[in-house]
Amino acid sequence: MRYVVAVAETNSFTRAAERCLVVQSALSHQIARLERELGARLFERTSRRVRLTPAGEAFLPAARQCLNAAERAAAEVASAVGEIRGRLTVGVIPTVAAVDIPAALHAFHQRYPQVSIGLRVAASEQLIDQVKEGAIEIAFLGLPVTARPEGVAGRALAHDRLVAVVAPGHPLAGESEVDIARLSTEAFVDLPAGTAGRTQSDQAFAAAGVQREVAFEVTTVDLMMTRLIHQSLCVALLPSNYTRHLTGVITVPVRDAPARIEHLIWNRSALTPAATAFLAELGISIDDDGGADGPGRTGVHRPAGTG
Repeated sequence: MRYVVAVAETNSFTRAAERCLVVQSALSHQIARLERELGARLFERTSRRVRLTPAGEAFLPAARQCLNAAERAAAEVASAVGEIRGRLTVGVIPTVAAVDIPAALHAFHQRYPQVSIGLRVAASEQLIDQVKEGAIEIAFLGLPVTARPEGVAGRALAHDRLVAVVAPGHPLAGESEVDIARLSTEAFVDLPAGTAGRTQSDQAFAAAGVQREVAFEVTTVDLMMTRLIHQSLCVALLPSNYTRHLTGVITVPVRDAPARIEHLIWNRSALTPAATAFLAELGISIDDDGGADGPGRTGVHRPAGTG
């Protein structure tokens, strides 16, 4: 099962073998043996790529659940004798701002050095699916105020509004405020179509009865997006709390800007001792409603005047 998951995640028998610290022939042999036992091929193999078959797609979630259950069982035993160990994989959106993630992970690592920590950056909807599947334990999302993460436990961390981000020499840089209609005349850089962040901005322009041009689609904000903006090639709409960390660009309030909420989510049925300990580091205690008791010492940020 570990080999199947590794191949599925790397799309390569070679890289999967490297990850699992075995020779490729041994990994291939064990997967072939499993396929014979199941009576179905799990992967389609060509000279250029490896991908899951429909049978493999059906097998993968259950395999992950079994592996996670085995890891949780070992972690629960350790917890029972006073040790927190195992794995903690945290998912974040590129524009997370409610929590200083590096600082939180550092504090957690200092306190629980036996826990293996991982981080995945993805869109909110992908992170929700990964938490449901047990691929990650905890995720930080950013969603429009009209949306809520479904099928997971969690809490809202902070409310925020989007602001325009422009180059220092842009005509809008000296404005005290701008509106969506004015911004619609500019070329934009934004996240890929279909992501929660992109959809929120698209809906704001649609609600204002105007259209915009998204000339650049990127998946990272810190590097490519801000560099494109700095070169006066485009503008962007980004959460105001996040833009405090950007340099070399100017932010302008948007009169009719959309709002968003940052959420912290987890899978109640797959919550490991390590994940529970990480929530505690953030000052979050889980109650019967899957809720939390306020912000903690490692940086859950609630802007003044918000919920």
